[in-house]
Amino acid sequence: MKTMNILVINNYGQFCHLIHRTIRDLDMDTTIISNTSSVEDILSKGPDGLVLSGGPTLERAGNCAQYIREIDLPILGICLGHQVMAKTFRGEIGPGKYGGYAEVEVEVLEEDNILQGMAPTTSVWASHADEVKSLPEGFIQLARSGICEIEAMKHEQRPLYGVQWHPEVAHTEKGKDLFLNFFQVCEDY
Repeated sequence: MKTMNILVINNYGQFCHLIHRTIRDLDMDTTIISNTSSVEDILSKGPDGLVLSGGPTLERAGNCAQYIREIDLPILGICLGHQVMAKTFRGEIGPGKYGGYAEVEVEVLEEDNILQGMAPTTSVWASHADEVKSLPEGFIQLARSGICEIEAMKHEQRPLYGVQWHPEVAHTEKGKDLFLNFFQVCEDY
């Protein structure tokens, strides 16, 4: 696999720098970019893909919805990034029944692209303070758990992917595999 240029969009989550380090440690070029950057600024950096980091609230997600609508590149949304993606396509976001970070057993329903090699189940580290409550228009459900019905999703036509969990943390089984699968999507796009 060739070296990709992956931009990490900073949504002020506590793991943003860990996402950056994980991508760098997987031999990809990566830069953390403010979520208030313009589409033009992002495109001027010549990215092969974007990762929308987690963060505290949808209100602090800056221009992420605009990036999702206007940038024709593979995009991976993690936690808040997943929720912003769902909301952009009219999915419902709401509080989860289980708040803080915990280990969650996720059932992989569809191994397509980013979840390749992870079925039938995988153990992940996730927060469910907020979560996607209804699948947005044009998306396919990829994974669920006993506490959240939409743990992962992808767009039917565009290379847009969202996961509720944090693949960048050591507690997540096969987290690096998820990133490698995303890089393959970027290379193939």
